[in-house]
Amino acid sequence: MRLASILAICCLTACVPSPGADVSMNKTKASTSTSLTLPPEMNRFGLTSAGRPQRSNPEIARDFLELSFRMESGRPLPVLTRFEGPITVRTAGAVPPSAATDLSRLLARFRNEAGLNIREVAQGPASINIEFVPRKTIQATYANVACFVVPRVGSWDEFRASRNNGTLDWASLSQRDRVSVFIPADSSAQEVRDCLHEETAQAMGPLNDLFRLTDSVFNDDNFHTSLTGFDMTILRAYYAPELRSGMTQEQVAAKLPGILARINPAGNRAGSSEATPTPRQWINAIEVALGNGGSADRREAAARQALSIAKAQGWTGGRLAFSYFAIGRLTLARDPNTAISAFTEAGRIYRSLPGGAIHAAHVDMQLAAYALSQGQADKALELANRTMPVVAAAENAALMATLMLVKAEALSMKGRSKEAAAVRIDSRGWARYGFGSDAQVKARAAEISALARRGNRS
Repeated sequence: MRLASILAICCLTACVPSPGADVSMNKTKASTSTSLTLPPEMNRFGLTSAGRPQRSNPEIARDFLELSFRMESGRPLPVLTRFEGPITVRTAGAVPPSAATDLSRLLARFRNEAGLNIREVAQGPASINIEFVPRKTIQATYANVACFVVPRVGSWDEFRASRNNGTLDWASLSQRDRVSVFIPADSSAQEVRDCLHEETAQAMGPLNDLFRLTDSVFNDDNFHTSLTGFDMTILRAYYAPELRSGMTQEQVAAKLPGILARINPAGNRAGSSEATPTPRQWINAIEVALGNGGSADRREAAARQALSIAKAQGWTGGRLAFSYFAIGRLTLARDPNTAISAFTEAGRIYRSLPGGAIHAAHVDMQLAAYALSQGQADKALELANRTMPVVAAAENAALMATLMLVKAEALSMKGRSKEAAAVRIDSRGWARYGFGSDAQVKARAAEISALARRGNRS
């Protein structure tokens, strides 16, 4: 499941852990208002393929076991469970117009990158049932989740009827035969896409999330929004012929080195990424710091506690960077020097980590927005220009639109009004995909415009 919204001037994707939903992605948040003429069409990403994971096979094997034999809550799973045989996928409910294309593209990626035997069916029984329901219906059940996956049911009605009888207990499965994914129908195209990626992957494979992974969607920091090369390698291993449902962790561990040597020969080397468990105290502190509740003082204190724990643990990777990122987010308004220092350190760490480029891009977005608010148009342009290719590769339309709006305001600040107008027009298709409604698109434009007005007064 994904953590509370961490993404700056404006929340791009908000997520806080939800009690009750074992495997879920947390809800997104939106903002409010300004004038912006919208195009009838949204931009969308083409069919691409993620690169191979950058880490070693021993590291991947370690992460595979922790992802596959624990729930997000930390509860152990006694055996590996998966679908045995071809996997079918069916959609139901008020399917958004964008979902059909994004699902087709996702299934093609599963076939091409993970080697899965998976296809969509129009009707009848299916292995994975993706039902689109109103957001308010999901939130009435689990207040803080955007989407989630459950076993042994094929519809929302079945899910509702089974909530209190043990049917939905993942730990009681010996094999997966039927699961359901529930996604809000009234979401932006990007949120629908993000839910399809994470929840469909978890419907077939690992049920856990690990904060230490910087190259995976199976991480509550919510930076990666589409499945990565690491994720596809995990799924390919999960469905390797050497494995089967009902195997214990020890049995799977014995098979993994041979499986990974075959499917990821480039990973046959030693590795040294951090593997220490994440203490509950750090997770709690991060959840408070980046959650929606609590006073500013309480949240900042929680961020500082998270950083203190990270340093005491001797971490040097993603969890330390995330702690610095939280400090930056929560001190920017009151103590810009501390915030800029924290963001700079977070960016330095992220750039050294596998898959950390998109994390660094989020840091750069924060720094670009701050530069704009200080009237530093050249700095804002430099940061936006260097970050946009990374964001495009990560397929994050909401972040792309935000950066383009920052760039447009910086160009205006420099008197380059024609270039600024062209960038604004180009941003609208990405904003349509990333934010959805006219009100949300206009709200993001208003936030960036307000930063620029502040900068012009500097």
